[in-house]
Amino acid sequence: MKIDNQIAKISSFQHLELLANQIVEGFISGMHKSPFHGFSAEFAEHKVYNSGESTKHIDWKLFAKTDRLYTKRFEEETNLRCHLILDNSSSMHYPKLEGDQLFFENKIGFSVLASAVLMNLLKKQRDAVGLSIYSDTYEYYAPEKGSERHHRMLLNVLEQTLQSPKESKNTDTITFLHQIAENIHRRSMVILFTDMFQGEDDERLFKALQHLKHNKHKVVLFHVIDKKTEFRFDFDNAPRKFIDLETGEQINLFAENVKNDYEKLVSDYFAKVANTCSQYKIKYVPVSVDEKFEKIMTTYLVEKQKFG
Repeated sequence: MKIDNQIAKISSFQHLELLANQIVEGFISGMHKSPFHGFSAEFAEHKVYNSGESTKHIDWKLFAKTDRLYTKRFEEETNLRCHLILDNSSSMHYPKLEGDQLFFENKIGFSVLASAVLMNLLKKQRDAVGLSIYSDTYEYYAPEKGSERHHRMLLNVLEQTLQSPKESKNTDTITFLHQIAENIHRRSMVILFTDMFQGEDDERLFKALQHLKHNKHKVVLFHVIDKKTEFRFDFDNAPRKFIDLETGEQINLFAENVKNDYEKLVSDYFAKVANTCSQYKIKYVPVSVDEKFEKIMTTYLVEKQKFG
């Protein structure tokens, strides 16, 4: 996408909606020339023109750009309900941002902007969106709605999440995923942003993830990490103090001494998460904060096609 310059200019979360819209518009524009062309009409609020239909609503500007005929879509019933879930525990506020970094270069900022991007797509298609945010408490819940007022309320909540103090907050993922599952009554696409760092029993965590699938929901897990340091453990070999953001526990060590063991343990854990999600028919997508947002949007696009 040719929006890197705009992203660099819009570094403040006050412009969350504007930035999300620019990312989506760039993605839609790119899809017209990509293998996903057949999907792009959905996002752009158009449908393919079929021979014999009225030509009254053909979008001639889009025809000039794409050499394909589309008609503009007007008021339609909501055809998808989507519930976004955001892990706001202290570990999600890693890495600590320096003064010149953009807000979405850590895990919570990346997840907030990705959520705003998905909300923009849902809004374009007049679909309903709900939101849950949790850490050591169930911080926020809103059911799925499609109104403009509701959309702006959720954007405001996402912005406040970036402003919230980053004091130590343990993740009670299991408890709150069960509560969230009970709150989603009608069949929905459930999208979870989390770093999967929790000190709880893995099997209980996977049961909570499975609970999200009740009522035939489709679940997408975006596993958000800082790949450079959390997966590859890429530090220089100066002595460092490592601090657990959730418990405050500290350890002093040379990164090089534990790098191989660390990477093996993390790789095994990620593989276990991926395999268990596959077993439970949960879509598992690892994403890193240094990536663009195409993977987020493409995953949503493909999974929506499967939703049926």
